[in-house]
Amino acid sequence: MRAAQTPGAGADGERVFVRLGPPPEEPGQFVVEGAPQSYPPEVAARLEVDAKEIIGRYPSPRSALLPLLHLVQSEDGYVTPAGLEFCGEQLGLTGAEVAAVASFYTMYRRGPTGDYLVGVCTNTLCAVMGGDAIFASLKEHLGIGNDETTADGSITLQHIECNAACDFAPVVMVNWEFFDNQTCASARELVDGVRTGNPPAPTRGAALCKFRQTERILAGFPDSRPDEGQGGAGEATLAGLRIAKEHHMTPPEADRAGDDR
Repeated sequence: MRAAQTPGAGADGERVFVRLGPPPEEPGQFVVEGAPQSYPPEVAARLEVDAKEIIGRYPSPRSALLPLLHLVQSEDGYVTPAGLEFCGEQLGLTGAEVAAVASFYTMYRRGPTGDYLVGVCTNTLCAVMGGDAIFASLKEHLGIGNDETTADGSITLQHIECNAACDFAPVVMVNWEFFDNQTCASARELVDGVRTGNPPAPTRGAALCKFRQTERILAGFPDSRPDEGQGGAGEATLAGLRIAKEHHMTPPEADRAGDDR
């Protein structure tokens, strides 16, 4: 369906047209050729066991929709019509209700995803610190564009609006694990290691696992990866607090009068 165009008047009185709707390069609304439309009985039965465990964690069943979407994404590698149908059946929701939630959050994929989703932050701070250059370098190095997957199915490359790690800019995430303070060279080494089965350890977080396993963990199932102490805030995050303590800095008193307003 073509985006609507709305005529208006330019500064010199000439008619101009403004494109409405999603950008033409935005992925389709869960419309992928060959995607499963429904699950075979044996797959549905297996997923139902997991779904009941997930739903049982919440006082209201529909609150389980987000982890259920991760569950079906762990099955297919992205959210398929079969996954949407399954989630709706488990929670008594319409397909439109499920799709509205799945299309809101960028973690829910709309097309097939490689074993490793490599996301390069290209938001403001990461961009000026080198994120745009890293993304351009990886596109050339891998021979793919945004939201495309290498021919061997190993890597899907995506630019990310924000990885919420500005103090470690520029940041690359692989299956949601952080690789901080990246350069064009280190990012190329990172994806080469991933493709050859020897990925480097994340700066923070557990060792990498494949995308579908990551999605099952995000659905709330046990993470078998060992905790080797990678968690917690890094030095860059704590620098301000450390400086404040060294200089005996304290926050201002609360405005009690303002609190009463």
